[in-house]
Amino acid sequence: MLKVEHVTKKYGKLVANKDISFSVDAGQIAVLVGPNGAGKTTAMRMLCGLLKPTSGKGVVAGYDINRQSEKIKASIGYMSQKFALYEDLKVWENIRLYAGIYGVPEAEAKERTEALLEELGFKEERETFVKSLPLGWRQKLAFSVSIFHNPGIVFLDEPTGGVDPITRRQFWEMIYKASERGITIFVTTHYMDEAEYCDRVSIMVDGRIEAMDTP
Repeated sequence: MLKVEHVTKKYGKLVANKDISFSVDAGQIAVLVGPNGAGKTTAMRMLCGLLKPTSGKGVVAGYDINRQSEKIKASIGYMSQKFALYEDLKVWENIRLYAGIYGVPEAEAKERTEALLEELGFKEERETFVKSLPLGWRQKLAFSVSIFHNPGIVFLDEPTGGVDPITRRQFWEMIYKASERGITIFVTTHYMDEAEYCDRVSIMVDGRIEAMDTP
């Protein structure tokens, strides 16, 4: 589902990622662990087609990260830590917006929106503006819309940063359910306990992958 070989990303003299190589099989939950500034987000943005590598090669969902970035974007799900939802839109409006972005037919999107609100326990929050939701609720909603179109792989950039331990655990239960549906999960975190939840762990230090194995 995902494979990168000897990928390097430079910004002038700054080397953000240094000769990284790894692979993730379909259906796995893979994690990139490291402190802030280790290079995790840069690596993820290259895999999502948002940045081009300075050197190296890779394939995501069958598409080349150097030449087919637009096809990658259309084939994956993505959740950013800092920006994942439109806070000035209501809960249901965010779901329908992302459904449209991901190309879900309108009739199907309408039906699945109601099913998702029921599943999340958000029926009473349907008309609530997202900015009024607690952070943990927002993160759950953001994850749900990132996989609304059933992508082959979803990228989650530090999705549980700043949420309480109970919400973190609930979020990971949602990740497990998505994995059971056949969605490959690639997540970055700086929580070591979260790494134990995954099938494959890569530890990043100063832009390099220093260790990679099962938990």
